[in-house]
Amino acid sequence: MGSKDQDGGAASSGSGGFFSSIAAGVRSWGTAVHKSVNGLVGYEGLEVINPDGGTEDAEAEAFRGRWRQEDRDSYWKMMHKYIGSDVTSLVTLPVIIFEPMTMLQKMAELMEYCELLDKADECEDPYMRLVYASTWAVSVYFAYQRPWKPFNSILGETYEMVNHQGITFLAEQVSHHPPMGAAHCENEHFTYDISSKLKTKFLGNSVEIYPIGRTRVTLKKSGVMLELVPPPTKGNNLIFGRTWVDTLGEMVMTNLTTGDKVVLYFQPCGWFGAGRYEVDGYVYSAAEEPKIMMTGKWNQSMSCQPCDQEGDPLPGTELKEID
Repeated sequence: MGSKDQDGGAASSGSGGFFSSIAAGVRSWGTAVHKSVNGLVGYEGLEVINPDGGTEDAEAEAFRGRWRQEDRDSYWKMMHKYIGSDVTSLVTLPVIIFEPMTMLQKMAELMEYCELLDKADECEDPYMRLVYASTWAVSVYFAYQRPWKPFNSILGETYEMVNHQGITFLAEQVSHHPPMGAAHCENEHFTYDISSKLKTKFLGNSVEIYPIGRTRVTLKKSGVMLELVPPPTKGNNLIFGRTWVDTLGEMVMTNLTTGDKVVLYFQPCGWFGAGRYEVDGYVYSAAEEPKIMMTGKWNQSMSCQPCDQEGDPLPGTELKEID
């Protein structure tokens, strides 16, 4: 990526102060860990993070949450041996952590704000087209705040959804272990195809989730094809403390037809919740020049503003909410 160096930091040239500031926050996953509780007596490898407080608050947080003390202790003894492992299909999980829906239904939640893809299809400006499409991709993370796991569908299970916006969504579980789903969605403006597969890293009281499937959207009016690479997600306080979800890192949506792309950075949660939910980035031309600045919160809204080649707002323009 033209605006980032090989280590994932902001390039020192060709970018303004705004870009430098938003990129600095995503160089490490460890921001919130500074206020974690590590190694409570009898719980080697334990990490508890209170997103709204400091170290002393994290210690108190360890004894809150949805687990009874005896269940928490028992499950910790069973699970700590899996630290560092991909637990996607290795472990039988207690029903207490599930919500009453399947992974196939969860996949369909990305269609809640699909009118943004309709607008992307109708948009003549190739850069604003990416603004609408990437905002659609960000919108699903509002639902991902729910700290519950959907049930793994059985092999061959399908789910179909038809809604008032004229879309037809169809998904199928194509692998049970490891769990993997495939889905197709379509209306008069776009087609959407995804193969959903996850890789996880269990860290004791948290889990890192890496999406490694493929997502593509074709806009019918322009004929362009968009490819989405979503950011990682981390579930915190799975056993000790109140469970909460943080999404952090880089989301990239590329126009495979023209080479234009949008790169958005999901900021990690910092001390006392600083930076939590924040998303910032740019739409780039195929020549890797910033064209539109984007900023917002993944649980609220996104806004955009035209920018110059340094990434600074163009004079006479204003930041506008994307709707």
